[in-house]
Amino acid sequence: MVDEDIKHWTRLSVLSSHIFQSLSISMASSEKEAALAAVPSDSPTIFDKIINKEIPSTIVFEDDKVLAFRDISPQAPTHILIIPKVKDGLSGLSKAEDRHTEILGQLLYVAKLIAKQEGLDDGFRVVINDGPSGCQSVYHLHVHLLGGRQMNWSPG
Repeated sequence: MVDEDIKHWTRLSVLSSHIFQSLSISMASSEKEAALAAVPSDSPTIFDKIINKEIPSTIVFEDDKVLAFRDISPQAPTHILIIPKVKDGLSGLSKAEDRHTEILGQLLYVAKLIAKQEGLDDGFRVVINDGPSGCQSVYHLHVHLLGGRQMNWSPG
């Protein structure tokens, strides 16, 4: 019976990985479309509205410099966006200047704190999309914290 259970779970695992892969391709194409439709600018974004509490969000961390909230279209069981409260020209990582080094480090440190808070002890992924080819859809620098499942490689 144990061998049959192992075979059953192995089949289920293979099937679910194929299903998840096809869902990922579908979601990836919609993310790509959103990124290609986005116009890079320094104009206020949806994140500014979240910072100003004009749009509701599920906030998981906030201090004077950083805000973190759950993604409304999660790509993993845990998917949190971490953003600087003040954009300061930082619409994407490619716009970073020497004056941004402190906030860039703070964003990564907050990712580590939230990962611990969320119980992601087995590991997690941190992603920053930059520009249209990088699939950036909101031009306010943000860090994606993903976890709660085994990540795959290659992410691209």
